[in-house]
Amino acid sequence: MTEFFKKRRIVITGGAGFLGGCVTELLREHRCNNILVPRSRDYNLVNYADVVKMYDDMKPDIVIHLAAVVGGIGANRLHPGRFFYDNLMMGVQLIEQARLRKIEKFVAIGTVCLYPKFTPVPFKENDIWNGYPEETNAPYGLAKKMLLVQSQAYRAEYGFNSIFLIPVNFYGPRDNFDPESSHVIPAIIKKCLDAVESKAEYIECWGTGEASREFIYAADAAEAILLATEHYNGPEPVNIGTGSEIKIKDLAAKIARLTGFTGRIRWDGSKPDGQPRRCLNVSRAKQLFGFEAKMPFDEGLKRTVDWYRRWRG
Repeated sequence: MTEFFKKRRIVITGGAGFLGGCVTELLREHRCNNILVPRSRDYNLVNYADVVKMYDDMKPDIVIHLAAVVGGIGANRLHPGRFFYDNLMMGVQLIEQARLRKIEKFVAIGTVCLYPKFTPVPFKENDIWNGYPEETNAPYGLAKKMLLVQSQAYRAEYGFNSIFLIPVNFYGPRDNFDPESSHVIPAIIKKCLDAVESKAEYIECWGTGEASREFIYAADAAEAILLATEHYNGPEPVNIGTGSEIKIKDLAAKIARLTGFTGRIRWDGSKPDGQPRRCLNVSRAKQLFGFEAKMPFDEGLKRTVDWYRRWRG
């Protein structure tokens, strides 16, 4: 990366969150002098008036839209309406106001959940419209997918520079470990460490363990986002990931070893697995803006476990 960010005013929605923190840290390393983070206590970005106020107050050159209402399978099943409405309204209104104000660039962050349930592995960006998403997180995935439609439509009609990135699940230090809303890696880490402390004989995990997932270290994802912000100005969506997958049962075994949990892992087959497999083709990101993930998965997991151990004391 160059001096691109130094004098631009960059708004990071969700900048106080897990991934947002990594992006703002990296921007500071690249000497960005104007990093603006709208906080939810000041701006409810679901409300149009607050979106207008945020733009009036912050006057960005670029918006990187990371704010989202997210969670694992359980949270998606409990709140499909909220996950659809809040994510759709935030994104649609932010992009519309950005267009009206003719800002330089909008970076929309999608989700791997928008891919069809039975997408051939590895997922290619051209597969996006070949079927309906996996049911448990379809409302969230479709809300995000509409931001791709909006970005492409606004580029075609208004010449507005909005790009769309499709990341896999993030993980790393400072992840969300709340069992009500966490994703699979922090959820299993917490279960294992809780079991070690309580000397429990087993932990219980959802599904069969046979589904596969792809994960990207949050600091790597932040680098991809900033590389795309600086170097990519096209209409096509771009996958952000590592290009490798792991079965959930193998993930759980790795985490058990790292946490020192030696009991049994019981799988509750009455709970959904979600999408059968997830693994991205990441060649477009390398070709268009030179991104390749750096963090080895085992090392990233170890750093995440070590951080959580310190955090919980």
